[in-house]
Amino acid sequence: MFPALRDGEGWAWDTEAESAGGTGVTRRTRTLRYGSAEEAGLLPAHLERLVTEAERFLGPSPTHPWYAGAVLLAGRGDTVALHRAIGWAVRYAAYDEGTDTGVELPPERRVPMTADTVFDLASVSKLFTAVLAVQQIERGALDLEARVTAYLPEFGGGGKHEVTVRQLLTHTSGFRAWIPLYEAPTREGKLRLLWEEVPVHAPGSAYVYSDLNLFALQLILEEITARGLDDLLHDEITAPLGMRRTRFRPPLSWRPEIAATEDARPPWSGLDRGMVRGEVHDENAHGLDGVAGHAGVFSCAWDLAILARTLLDDGAHGPARILSPASVELMFTNANAAFPGDAHGLGFELDQRWYMGALATPRSAGHTGFTGTSLVLDPTTDTFLVVLGNSVHPVRSWRSGSAPRVAAADALARAVPVRSERSRTATPWFSGMARDTTALLTLPRVPGATRLNCALWWDTAAGDAVALEVSADGGESWRPVPFTTVRPGARPTPHPSGTVGGWSERVWYGVDAPLGGTHPGPVRLRWRYTTGGRYVGRGVYVDGLRLLNAAGRPVFDDDRPTDGSRVEAAGWTRSGD
Repeated sequence: MFPALRDGEGWAWDTEAESAGGTGVTRRTRTLRYGSAEEAGLLPAHLERLVTEAERFLGPSPTHPWYAGAVLLAGRGDTVALHRAIGWAVRYAAYDEGTDTGVELPPERRVPMTADTVFDLASVSKLFTAVLAVQQIERGALDLEARVTAYLPEFGGGGKHEVTVRQLLTHTSGFRAWIPLYEAPTREGKLRLLWEEVPVHAPGSAYVYSDLNLFALQLILEEITARGLDDLLHDEITAPLGMRRTRFRPPLSWRPEIAATEDARPPWSGLDRGMVRGEVHDENAHGLDGVAGHAGVFSCAWDLAILARTLLDDGAHGPARILSPASVELMFTNANAAFPGDAHGLGFELDQRWYMGALATPRSAGHTGFTGTSLVLDPTTDTFLVVLGNSVHPVRSWRSGSAPRVAAADALARAVPVRSERSRTATPWFSGMARDTTALLTLPRVPGATRLNCALWWDTAAGDAVALEVSADGGESWRPVPFTTVRPGARPTPHPSGTVGGWSERVWYGVDAPLGGTHPGPVRLRWRYTTGGRYVGRGVYVDGLRLLNAAGRPVFDDDRPTDGSRVEAAGWTRSGD
């Protein structure tokens, strides 16, 4: 499913005999380890920028800190190349709503963040519930296309009898986002609220992210296995994978290692609990005794890296296998093509630039949590990113947006090198990753040029594009130049608008652009890359620029400029990566 990785790069391999289908085929699986950026195939300076970017959000963002502290973990292949803690796990004793300030603890009572700090994952918990569900699908105990009422007859109340298991996993069931289950004093009362809930959309007709989907899935899992969700998490995921710091309802002995969340009081919280630490923050999960399909799991960055590595390795880590490769493929395949912008596998969100930043591709998977947590997996580069922040400490209203997650993802994406296909010593032109800017790469005016050849690599955010343009009046005006791209083993693709954008699948394309006979005299060509102000992609690379004459001979070669003819770069730089 994912790109094969070469031997000889210092990776730790275990062997596993595949038993599926009785093939007896031996495959190799990897075990997570610490290593350098170079060992992980990452660029050290850009990887380190992940930390400096994260530290900015310890200050006003824009008014209050986005988090009191965070743990950052980034890796590629089997190597964790960065695992760093910043700020405080516990900084505030309370929140003062009158002044909109945090009541800070004295320095000696504050608890610094450490690499092993445990966090309330909030909605990242949904990933574990989804994995448990897909395990049951794999074993034949759960039917993805079955109606929920096949397992929970009471679920059909309120007109929900057509909702399927798949729709729960892809948030297309028709549920509204949330209801205050915690207001019912008993578990039976909470279930009655779910049974009687009326959908706001017909099943399968809309995407609405809802905690109720994963709560219902929890009830199905507990029904078909006759085990609690907490036992399933331990027996089926954390124990086999050796995730020793991941569980529901952490014991009191864990409390010194757990990051605080919120001073939970009305009116911003539905419950009056004071500063929450070591108990689930989510009100509904708290009302369900801390075990819920949508929230309640506590974990640390290393354990989440193990989960990420397991999924990137087709469901196996070291000697343990928790899913088949086909099941992992199912989790990472978009089931919501009918709802553009809301790509979703089974449990996993896909291609969400609002928190994945430049790591977002059609294959990138992940999830966020309300408390400030996130996990991103990029199969195309075999990278993984964990950002765990206590962003509701001391109060939820201080956090806005996902800027720290995007900044971390952009830094990790930039740390993955893009190499020239021509030679290891070549240094392609790189557009950079700046927001709200235009980068210009202008070729010299060369008599006799009738065609442009080069190589092009691109990954741009929606709405951003790189354009090839021509000027016949010395640069006073520019017009688009249609061109064709081709990759090895594929048919050429014409671009009559003279632009290309989106994702090139991390593959270099050859570019051929006939200039035609409509421009008397020498002309100038340029590549223009324009970005918006919100998100960016990995950028654009151009390599091997050549202008040819009518006989197909080079009249300009960027690798061997003559007579002072050189490319003019504004915003572009040579990048050896």
